[in-house]
Amino acid sequence: MEPDAIRALLEAGLNSAQVEVIGDGRHFQARIISPDFENLPLIKRHRMVYDLLQAHIDSDVLHAISMRTLTPAQAAAEQD
Repeated sequence: MEPDAIRALLEAGLNSAQVEVIGDGRHFQARIISPDFENLPLIKRHRMVYDLLQAHIDSDVLHAISMRTLTPAQAAAEQD
């Protein structure tokens, strides 16, 4: 699986998502910014992302992904 394919899946599944993905074909790292994460604990944010990728994880096309899930406000605060 290519990073661009993961990015496209996440952007399609999350509102106004900004997604950066890097990886080697099976192991990936993602930084995901979406207002969908507002007022959600980290575990629920990660579950949302895993739900979008589950078919690819189940088929072992995507072996592992680590992620940072941020709200737009959290991402903006990191820029300051």
